[in-house]
Amino acid sequence: MIAKAQILNPHQWVELHADYMYNYAITRINDEEQAKDLVQETFLAALERIDKFEGKSSERTWLTAILKYKIIDVYRKKSSGLVNADVQHAEEEQSDFFEPEYGHWTPERAPKAFGIDDHDSLVSKEFNSILQKCMQKLPGLWLSIFTMKHMDDESTEVICTELKVTPSNFWVIIHRTKLNLRACLQKNGI
Repeated sequence: MIAKAQILNPHQWVELHADYMYNYAITRINDEEQAKDLVQETFLAALERIDKFEGKSSERTWLTAILKYKIIDVYRKKSSGLVNADVQHAEEEQSDFFEPEYGHWTPERAPKAFGIDDHDSLVSKEFNSILQKCMQKLPGLWLSIFTMKHMDDESTEVICTELKVTPSNFWVIIHRTKLNLRACLQKNGI
């Protein structure tokens, strides 16, 4: 217990970790108020579980793990409240990507060169801004799955378990999400 008290310093959590945790949360849920609330909830949960800290990781890693599970809870709530009209609308938006008879790309929707090889920081900032706006248009479940897979590098098995989707549904959603994001990015000049 003495070692834990020396490792953890709750009085400095806000100063040392709040900005990092807020940035972590905002990139995954894209809602400023909710991100702030999640950071506060994380600190509270950590205080309640301070005796569970084993010292096997850094203070920040432990706090981020708690935050990560709070974000997954947000994803679950979004996916459970998913409105079929949102999914249907998103699927209709992508229905003209392929020729119905053969399943090949339609000429106007075929993938084009994706000009993001430029390492200009302004271009990168603009790309991230447009990507965030495109992600906001996704149905809740799609956004949750995409974020967990491509931002958090979670395994398919973990995502399916946490969000209660089958592996085949997972892959369909990932595919449709990528199609919608690509279309949105191209529509916005990226």
